[in-house]
Amino acid sequence: MTIPSVNLGELTVSAQGLGCMGMSEFYGETDWDASIATIHRALELGVTFIDTADVYGDGHNEVLVGRAIHDRRDRVQLATKFGIDRSGGDADRKLRGTGAYVARACDASLLRLGVDVIDLYYLHRPPQDAEIEETVGAMAGLVTAGKVRHLGLSEVDSALLRRAHAVHPIAAVQSEYSLWTRDPETTVLDALRELGVGLVPFSPLGRGFLTGTLDPSTFDDKDFRGKNPRFAAEAGQANQAIADAVADVASRKGVQPAQVALAWVHGQAARLGIAVVPIPGTKRITWLEQNAAALEVSLSDEDLADLDPLGAKVVGARY
Repeated sequence: MTIPSVNLGELTVSAQGLGCMGMSEFYGETDWDASIATIHRALELGVTFIDTADVYGDGHNEVLVGRAIHDRRDRVQLATKFGIDRSGGDADRKLRGTGAYVARACDASLLRLGVDVIDLYYLHRPPQDAEIEETVGAMAGLVTAGKVRHLGLSEVDSALLRRAHAVHPIAAVQSEYSLWTRDPETTVLDALRELGVGLVPFSPLGRGFLTGTLDPSTFDDKDFRGKNPRFAAEAGQANQAIADAVADVASRKGVQPAQVALAWVHGQAARLGIAVVPIPGTKRITWLEQNAAALEVSLSDEDLADLDPLGAKVVGARY
């Protein structure tokens, strides 16, 4: 299997990335060695766009990713994020973006990652304590200083993207996007097209729901999905029809539901007129290999007729 490349602005990345958040937090028990092995296998397959953030595991994930790539840095397009401050506890999260905070956050990430430069540095959420021009101006300073190569934003709308891009070119916007989450199509797509900015979908498998492999009743207290509105109680039961529809298409094609869900996301690039590079997350080599193989799955008009309407049927908020 050969993983093609895609351009996010002027940054060339593998057409599918690897989200590493679950290796440190939010999705149940973690395993350092298995996670390192998964990252190594990703690079062997050609999945070289690796995504982390300073907030995942309170820095643990950046350390893990840094250790995994330390002897193969030249093969990686490394992305990390800053801006969510959990130092006061999860009930009192702050979204920060002052110039001084940006500088400190970047230096801390470089240290944890053990690298000299970050390929793609995202603002994790729009800041509460600064205007976007101040934040992106400070991020641009990191580019000038050689600490960062390209800039990104996460979960922004068109207006905020345009303001940011006027300060410094933005390579990518990372937002949740999948068969059951279509929000970017109405909130930011027009600016993505206008400015030539790519979309990096996180949770392209609906936090695992669309794979048809989850039993929400088995989630432990370390798995935030147990309290997620789309997984819980009556909403979870209603949304099972969406997962079942994906499974039906997969069965017809002789592939796995996760591969159908990912193939749908990949296929939206042509329809939306932008670069689309999903970053499905996993802690295990088995699921990594399955996800990578989704790039070889083609969806027919019949498949799309079954899949496209599913986004309107979801029950429950994203968070």
